[in-house]
Amino acid sequence: MESLYLLIPLSVVLVFLIGVAFWWSVKSGQFDDLEGPAYRILMDDDRPLPEEDVAANAQTKRDAAGGD
Repeated sequence: MESLYLLIPLSVVLVFLIGVAFWWSVKSGQFDDLEGPAYRILMDDDRPLPEEDVAANAQTKRDAAGGD
């Protein structure tokens, strides 16, 4: 019986903390878009880059590496 004096307030505090965490996640937009990330994986663009983009990317990499 004495353990209830500890467990009941502890459970109330735990429920309060879980409620605060849930409220924060809703207010910060964690549940705004649940389907978007899943569709972004499926809609990945696997087409090769056009030749001018490939050449520009190669030049950018050379410039970043310090090459001439």
